[in-house]
This record gives sequence, structure tokens and C-alpha cells, in this order.
Amino acid sequence: MPTVSVFLPCFNAAATLPEALDSLSRQTLADFEVVAVDDGSRDETGRLLADWAGRDSRFRVITQPHGGVIPAANTALAASRGSYLARMDADDRCHPERLARQAAFLDANPGVAVVGSLVEGFPAGQVGEGSRLYLAWLNSLVSNAEIRREMFVECPLANPSVMFRSEWLAHIGGYEERGWPEDYDWFLRLYLAGAQFAKIPEVLLEWREHPGRLTRTDPRYSVENFLRVKAHYLACGPLAGRDAVIIWGAGMIGRRLSKHLQRQNIPLTAFVDIDPRKIGRTRRGKPILPPGELPALWQRCGHPVVLAAVAARGARQLIRQRLNALGLREGQDWWSVT
Repeated sequence: MPTVSVFLPCFNAAATLPEALDSLSRQTLADFEVVAVDDGSRDETGRLLADWAGRDSRFRVITQPHGGVIPAANTALAASRGSYLARMDADDRCHPERLARQAAFLDANPGVAVVGSLVEGFPAGQVGEGSRLYLAWLNSLVSNAEIRREMFVECPLANPSVMFRSEWLAHIGGYEERGWPEDYDWFLRLYLAGAQFAKIPEVLLEWREHPGRLTRTDPRYSVENFLRVKAHYLACGPLAGRDAVIIWGAGMIGRRLSKHLQRQNIPLTAFVDIDPRKIGRTRRGKPILPPGELPALWQRCGHPVVLAAVAARGARQLIRQRLNALGLREGQDWWSVT
């Protein structure tokens, strides 16, 4: 049995697949296998995979009718034999020491379930400002505490960068089709199950930016569906048993998040905002209060929680300072959700 199984779903990836496979073939860790699933490709993907498998016995190919990335990834996972499972996408490239560094980290840290790495976008000319900001935020989260703290802000791990223990797959299952981002859903299930996360603090994955990426073209990755998955797992975890949910931010994000929370029957109590044009009005039938009224409201509630739902750059840190000054504990009394 190999130490590491790399599971690689592929669909019409002939333009980028050779680079991905070449980067895997150059790994310094010898004890690995690649389980590639050709998801009914209509281009040269199948032939490229077959040719590669014919040259290197570590590469195995499974062909199935087109069903999408979730069934393809789950097929690859089911066929993987390694103690450690590593995700790779057919349009990315990994550093030669990626598998060795991550496997060694899991060997040395038995309490960690998932280890990712820092990520670099390429080609540089295709990486827009939004992607650069996201990558900077993503790469700023390395420790378990940092990753868990920001779990409801955005997906804090790059899916094709991670390696995880196979027993966690048995524990929570594979990817699920819920109409929202399947990788984020999987990480949120791990989060609620108490998994510990980490990252190698070096760039071990190059994430290709191009207009055809699923995150650009698939409606599962819309802002609305990200808010849906956050609301669902907030209701399952941090908001369970709360008698009052206070949303800091009565703007677009707070308004849209509150809609999905109310659909989960969450006891929305009030909004907090600094905009004098909003204070004194209502959202979803709940009052919009200034920050100065939050301490009194908090004291009147039995088991309240605050969700900071402001997306403006720098606002999250300012809200963190205000809530910390009130003695509220991030990850226990309040969470950032944007």
C-alpha cells in the first residue's frame, strides 16, 4: 500500500493536464500513487492519462461517464489505498517536495487531520486583484487556531493543496452535492467534527487562474450559495442552543446572511451598525442598534452570539477590537462571517 494516494478528477483537461502530471512525477516522495478519474472527457484527457499510466505504474486511471467533479472525486477517493490522501486538480502544479513535506508533517503531528500549504496564483498576468487579496488572506492563515477562527469568512484552505488522513474520510464521508461549494462543505463538516488543521508555511501548490475555472463558471460557487452553506453549518454548530443572534452589519452581507439564518429558524434578535442612516431602522423586522447599545443587549440575553458580517476591507479587524474590548471571545461569543 502506498503512503500517499493523490486523487485527481479530470474533465476536458488536456490543455493543462501534462503540467499537473509532470509536477506529480517529479515528487521527491517515491511512495505514492495517483488515482486519476477521466470524467467522460471529450478531448485528449483520456489518452494523456493512459499514456502516462503506461510509462509510470504509480499512475492509475479510471474512466467513467461524465457526472461532474463531485462523483469523479469520490470515485478516486474510493479507489485510493494510501494512509494519506492528497487532492490535486488537473489544471494546477505542485512543488517537488509537496507530498514529502505534507506526509512528514502528518507523521510528526498525529493530532492534525488536514494539512494544506501556502498557494501561489499563476500565470501572474491572469491573477486579478480579487484573487490576489484572497490568496493573501488564505496564506495568512497557517495554524489550527487561525484557520478555525476564519472558517466562516471564506474557505480557509485551498482544496487542491490539502493532504488528510484516510480515517477522516471514513469518519465524515466524501464530497456531497448540496448545491453549494462541495470543498467548503467538506471542510465545514471537518470543522464541526473537531478536526485540527494546519498548513506548511511555504508555497507547495501553484493554483492556475483562468476563466474556465469551476469557481468562475459553476453556480454552486456564487456568493449566495456561499452564504447558504455558512448559514447551514452555523446553525448546526456555533448557533445551536443560542437564544439570541446579533448580526454586526446591516449592509448587503448582513442582510443576505440574515435571510438564510431565518430560513434555518435561527433566533435573530438585532443588527448592530455604525452608519447613522441605518441606526433606528429595522432589517427583517429587527432593530438596527449602534455599537454602544450592544453591551446592554448582551446582558439581557441568556445565551447570545454575535456574527460580524461586514465585508469592507479593514472592518473585520476594527470589529474584532471592539468586541474583544467588551470581553467577548472570538470563536465562543462571536464569529466573523462575510
